[in-house]
Amino acid sequence: MSEVWKPSVTVAAVIERDGRFLMVEEHSAGGLRINQPAGHLEPGESLIAAAVREALEESAHVFSPTALVGTYLSRNVSSSRGGMSVTYLRFAFAGTVGEQLQRPLDDGIVRTLWMTREELAASAARHRSPLVLRCVDDYLRGQRAPLELVHTDPSAVGDLPDH
Repeated sequence: MSEVWKPSVTVAAVIERDGRFLMVEEHSAGGLRINQPAGHLEPGESLIAAAVREALEESAHVFSPTALVGTYLSRNVSSSRGGMSVTYLRFAFAGTVGEQLQRPLDDGIVRTLWMTREELAASAARHRSPLVLRCVDDYLRGQRAPLELVHTDPSAVGDLPDH
């Protein structure tokens, strides 16, 4: 076998306040979609640091992760990648945020929304993936794991050596 298969690693922030969840409305190849503040793990970054960074970039909120809600493996056909099938490995973190900071949102993010579970379910056709509602439902079921289960070896973070 000459190919190396690698799923795209992503993180998501599941943030609830007063029965509503912090979501973002974003442009995607499939149109305007709803998602948690989420994105790709970057080289030299821990999963927790990636979740904090993505939440800040996409929602302008400082996110403080408190637990791992779950890990999720999914696959979809990407119209932006010429119909290629892409597998995603998502790590969803629960946590808290303060007030929204005065800073621009990441490219492609239109706005932030605070939505109830019912509003999310009613807008399922506009979700970035089926994992959006699944993560919220897992959170509402009380699914939490301590952050200590998410270990990052020091060799994985910081500046990466040149090859």
